[in-house]
Amino acid sequence: MATLAGVLRRVRSEIGDLPAPFVDTFIGGDELSSYDLSEVNVTSVVAKVVTTEPASSIELEPDADYVLNPAEGSILLINTDYSPLRHGQTLIVRGRSEGMFADAELETYVSDAMTQQTYGRTIKTRYRDGHGHIRYDLEPIELENLPAVEEPLVAYLATISALWTLATDAATDIDVNTAEGTFVPRSQRYRQLMEHLAELQARYNALAQQLNVGLARIEQFQLRRVSRSTNRLVPIFQPREYDDTGKPERLLPPIDGDAYDDESGVTSPLYPGTWG
Repeated sequence: MATLAGVLRRVRSEIGDLPAPFVDTFIGGDELSSYDLSEVNVTSVVAKVVTTEPASSIELEPDADYVLNPAEGSILLINTDYSPLRHGQTLIVRGRSEGMFADAELETYVSDAMTQQTYGRTIKTRYRDGHGHIRYDLEPIELENLPAVEEPLVAYLATISALWTLATDAATDIDVNTAEGTFVPRSQRYRQLMEHLAELQARYNALAQQLNVGLARIEQFQLRRVSRSTNRLVPIFQPREYDDTGKPERLLPPIDGDAYDDESGVTSPLYPGTWG
């Protein structure tokens, strides 16, 4: 059974964006109340102020003693006892960095990947109802019931979305040429990302084709017949197992638009159900 945490670990491993702990120490000087941490996208922060005279260690409360900016990785002391940080006081901040992407961002990519991977697919379960009749239940595919063999494919799709975000950022970089002859090929990062994206997409396509899953899977459809007596589409129904005693389920396949549709607005004089 696939889990969101497991897919996120796979995605972070693919893009090399593993979380890392950090410890920052700031010595007071009666000047600053705001400090930049050594990491960005921080979470699980614990801050405390250590004093020498008298010797004490006080753990700070968020929103009461300090305000944290997780995205930029900065901390602002708002308690007047520590703002600004005085001589003899030391601010120690322990936490964890999420890396380039926050978990909330990666969860969005995983949700999009699940939507593409399971589009139009359900799991059919056979059971007996209270009257002893055989019934079939259609259950949508989610992470909880996703086949284990497809978990890497979902991670690949989420990784592709994350790398496209990095490629979009790198697309604005331009090469630098100076008068002294220095050349900095900043656009090389974009080219390398695009090459890796192509390789990762090819890896996903190969596995998806073998399992016949994803948006490019092979599907079987039914051709719709037009009645010769009424010129209307003949209704079709969902195919069923021979022992399925449930009611027939009507199918409504989409009807493609016609480039020759009459847009004059003139109503037809024919009555419904007749030829035409």
